[in-house]
Amino acid sequence: MAVLHRIRIFHAFLALTVLAAYFSAEMGLIHAWLGYGVAALVVFRLIWALSGAPQLGLERFYPSFKDLHLKGFMTHPAISRTLLAGIALSVIGATGTGLIMDNGRALQPTSLSSFSFSGESEEREGAGREDESGEAYEEAHELLANLAIAFVILHILYLLSFKRPLARFMLFANKTSK
Repeated sequence: MAVLHRIRIFHAFLALTVLAAYFSAEMGLIHAWLGYGVAALVVFRLIWALSGAPQLGLERFYPSFKDLHLKGFMTHPAISRTLLAGIALSVIGATGTGLIMDNGRALQPTSLSSFSFSGESEEREGAGREDESGEAYEEAHELLANLAIAFVILHILYLLSFKRPLARFMLFANKTSK
C-alpha cells in the first residue's frame, strides 16, 4: 500500500477519534478513553515520522514563508502547513492537559465501578475541584480542544476551496480510474 494511502487511513482514524473525544466531553470515562486513544495515535504518528519516508516527516508541520508572493498566495504551502501546525499543537495540548487531569485514573480497573455519564466519576468530584491548578488545566484543555476544532474547520474549508483534489483524496471521495 502506498504511503499516501496509509497517511489517509491514519488521518481518518485520528480525525474520527479527535471528533469523538470532542463530542463526548460530558461522558466521563468514554471521553477519557478516547483521549488516551488520541494520545496513542499522536505517539504512533511521531514514531512513524522517524521511518524516513519524506511524506511522513514532521517538516510538513513547519510553515515556510519563503517565496511567498501576492500572486498565488492562497495556494502557497505555508497556509496548509500553518493550519496543520495549529491543529497539531492544539490537539497535542488538549491531549496533554487531559492526560494530566486524568492522571491514569481511567485506565485503572476500578474506574468502571465509579463510571458515570455526568462527566466525572464520584471519586473525581470531591478530589480537588477547588484546586486552582486543576481548574487551570481544565480551562486550558477546553480552550485547546475548541481551538483544535476551529483549526480543523479552517483546514477543511481551505482544502475544499483551494486544494479540492487533495481534499477529495483525503476524504476517500476521489475518482478512481480503472
